[in-house]
Amino acid sequence: MSYIRYLSKVLYIDLTRKTFWVESREDLFSEWLGGIGVATQLYKEEIPSKADPLGPENAIIFAVGPFTMAYPLGSKTVAVFKSPLNGYFAESHAGGRSAAAIRLAGYGAIVIKGASERPLYLVIDGNKVLFRDAGTLWGMRSTETVGRVLRDATSGAGVRTIMRIGKAGERLVRYATVITETYRHFGRLGLGAVFGSKKLKALVIIGKGGFKVPNPKEYREVFKEIYETATKSPVMRKYHDLGTAANVIPLSKIGALPTRNFSSGNFEHAEEISGEKLAEHVLARRVACSGCPIACIHVAALREPYGDEPYFYKTTFISYDYELLYSLGSNLGISSREGLLKLIYAVEEEGLDAISTGVILAWITEAFKKGLISEKEVLAKPDWGKYEEYIKIVHNIIKQPNEFYKVAALGVHELGKKYGGEEFAIEFNKVEPAGYHTGPLFIASLIIGARHSHLDSGAYSMDQKLLKAGKPVPEVKEGFKMIYEEESWRQVLNSLVICLFARGLYKPEVVLKALRGLGYRFRSVDELKELGKRIYLKKHLIKLSEGYDPLKVKVPKRLLEVKTALGPVNGEYVRGIVKEYVTTVREESKKELL
Repeated sequence: MSYIRYLSKVLYIDLTRKTFWVESREDLFSEWLGGIGVATQLYKEEIPSKADPLGPENAIIFAVGPFTMAYPLGSKTVAVFKSPLNGYFAESHAGGRSAAAIRLAGYGAIVIKGASERPLYLVIDGNKVLFRDAGTLWGMRSTETVGRVLRDATSGAGVRTIMRIGKAGERLVRYATVITETYRHFGRLGLGAVFGSKKLKALVIIGKGGFKVPNPKEYREVFKEIYETATKSPVMRKYHDLGTAANVIPLSKIGALPTRNFSSGNFEHAEEISGEKLAEHVLARRVACSGCPIACIHVAALREPYGDEPYFYKTTFISYDYELLYSLGSNLGISSREGLLKLIYAVEEEGLDAISTGVILAWITEAFKKGLISEKEVLAKPDWGKYEEYIKIVHNIIKQPNEFYKVAALGVHELGKKYGGEEFAIEFNKVEPAGYHTGPLFIASLIIGARHSHLDSGAYSMDQKLLKAGKPVPEVKEGFKMIYEEESWRQVLNSLVICLFARGLYKPEVVLKALRGLGYRFRSVDELKELGKRIYLKKHLIKLSEGYDPLKVKVPKRLLEVKTALGPVNGEYVRGIVKEYVTTVREESKKELL
């Protein structure tokens, strides 16, 4: 049996009819490799361009790739769906045990279609799919509780993944997440709301199988080389020691750490919520995703008095990373580590995307202070650093007790549109951004990236490299080329699928060698890069066919006013890159690569 055949089974599940079936799609995995390549093609096959994101015609597609459980850090699952946050093609990744469970259950991809009339959860156990009633789980207090109940109710401890939504997903909050293994998330663009619209509370996948490689000797040699590089690399050591929280102080020093709703790039209390201080005072343990030797997930212990009895305490374990420290920390002016952890936990309990939630809380604070909204709407008194008020607001986003909170559940774009303050409603195509005010390349990438994410092309790193080298911002054509080529290459990495923290290890030559170790016969790095460009183009053409117009996306005025380390962002420069993007996609599509 060829290696591709082990990967090429696609499991289809129809929630409306409560049926499932399996198809062998070797053609699909041969052409598109796996991960995002395969998921994008399945999206094109399954989701009509005019589908309602919260309707039964939307589908949830999970995919893994050739490196899943085969090489170190092949630990991510790709999810694609139509986003309820902005109405377009959406992509979200998560680690934990999800990729391993899908692969070892015997599948390369899972497609979930239709919608159930009643709450349910699915159990995928090899060639069986069980549709189980989730009436008692629906409305449970927290995502942690749901996970604990499902661990007791299902088999497969150690070889299963448990994906579930919180009350945010049930209430169709457009930026609700899907949580997997407590500390990992399909965080961006509202997959949790899609689960909720389908009355799908959770998905349990049990992976007990295995697979063979066609040339064990060649494979072992490549595996050893990658493993040793990963475990000895100083770059990967950073992720183990402090994780992405290591970015807090350096970004603040160069004026790139968004603070108080992006009104500044420097947080005077950055050190208090830095990775260094958190490790020193609250770090409890590190956790690794399946197939990863690094353990970059940092978990804090929050110790609080329990009741009135002396010496009684409860300990809550809360994961953190840079994006949470920015969105729920510096961007809200919070310097209290304890308060920040409590706010993170409230967001986690409800199943909200922390990035979007933090940006929304920051807008609410500024709008409140400027008199655009009052205590009558907010039912709280938000102010920078007041984490207790923010926790109240988080719970009200779920309860939606009035019209204001119904709008807040739709995202910051809708808040700015209805209540004013659009100039400080920080979003790109309705997507609240990650925390890097580094310069023009990053701003441009948030418009033209397929998912408006810092992970599309890592352009924040490009800005920082220019700063470090003392180089000027490149000409428009060159700036676009840098973004385009990096995002295209990442389509290969996200088809394999590897954790992007390891992108520096999986250089093109290493990827080529690793694929050959699994029996793939790509002729050259150029052939791989061409595949990446085809996947890039397919994703973007789908999005454009759904009505997306990048020329209409505005850069929030606030981001043009607050200087970056590279100086003020030039709006005309950003528009020039967007025009280059439109021209390139148009010209590439004429080549009939698809």
